[in-house]
Amino acid sequence: MPSVSETADVVICGGAAIGSSVAYNLAADPGFKGRVVVIEKDPTYRYSASALSAASIRQQFSSSVNIRISLFGIDFLRNIGAHLAVDGETPEIDLHEGGYLYVASEEGRPVLEANQHLQQREGADIALYAADMLRSKFSWLNVSDLACGTYGVSGEGWFDGWALLQAFRKKARSLGVEYRQGEVARYLTEGGRVTGVELADGSRIACGAVVNASGTHGARLAATAGVIIPVQSRKRYVFSFTCKGEVDNCPLLIDTSGVYCRPEGKRGSEGQMFICGASPSEETDTNWIESDPAVEDVDWSFFEETIWPALAHRIPAFEQIKPGRAWAGPYDMNLLDANAIVGPAVEVPNLYLANGFSGHGLQQSPAVGRALAEHLVHGGYRTLDLADLGHARIVAGKPLLEANII
Repeated sequence: MPSVSETADVVICGGAAIGSSVAYNLAADPGFKGRVVVIEKDPTYRYSASALSAASIRQQFSSSVNIRISLFGIDFLRNIGAHLAVDGETPEIDLHEGGYLYVASEEGRPVLEANQHLQQREGADIALYAADMLRSKFSWLNVSDLACGTYGVSGEGWFDGWALLQAFRKKARSLGVEYRQGEVARYLTEGGRVTGVELADGSRIACGAVVNASGTHGARLAATAGVIIPVQSRKRYVFSFTCKGEVDNCPLLIDTSGVYCRPEGKRGSEGQMFICGASPSEETDTNWIESDPAVEDVDWSFFEETIWPALAHRIPAFEQIKPGRAWAGPYDMNLLDANAIVGPAVEVPNLYLANGFSGHGLQQSPAVGRALAEHLVHGGYRTLDLADLGHARIVAGKPLLEANII
């Protein structure tokens, strides 16, 4: 058996947005003086959900903990220079607070209204508009079958996810965090605790605590410590297209069909570019993948048969578009409730979980990184209590219900 060749206070398995946020927050905490090693199998992040997502942030959730996480997140993004500047250089993440617009039929009105009331109570700037107000504000929107919509007046929008990931990583390294290319094959355990990690090349690192931020590979890795989490990798597509028609001041639209779209970049000579996508229905989203999907492996029939018809119905200008590029990316789906699993594992208290984000990881990375770092250093949450996302609900089989999953 290979011997342990080195020791770290904390080993973080996975160096994308979540892992690098934890690393940065650990290194920045005045109460932490230890050594942090981040193990990342692919420093190019070619197949990372952080790099391939639509990179957006919203407070339009139906659970308080998710709303609070995103309120923390938007404040962090607005003031990113105060957190992630290195040598006086502020990261450019191109934050655009274009808002989210959820629309609902008469049948969906009660849920949207209840969500908006909760969001307002939590301090989110979300407005509820009747159909006639939607028509007035968004003249390009077909409201014939709509009863109402909720709109993020401020605090919601989109940004450069790749830039945020790199900013976390750069800041963490500037604070002394070590990044290592490699793949963690398994956890080493003794007496109900993790004592170290073993890499695929056979090398070992002893540690006082580990953070599982391995994305779609998190369940496999957790299982090596006897911790079972219901997380599977699911393939999602993002499609782009250009429209010459006038669709001005378009927010990130969530249609009643579940299809979403938002502008991308500035309007050019060929029109405005948009990106779009949708989650498959529960009946069709049954195929999980054991490894990260190829970025180029895209099913264009999903766009042509599902996404485009829904968008053209909701925004008639989209009946005439020019399709662009598309890509595939992984979602680490929590099959219990599509919410993140955050915090120490019930059975293994020095194994910290950051898994199953189900498409919300990038926008939740500022808050989750801060919270886990506080728990590691101080033994509990301080800035934001994420106990509702804890592993205990998984063990008990009690889902945290969230109506607004995209």
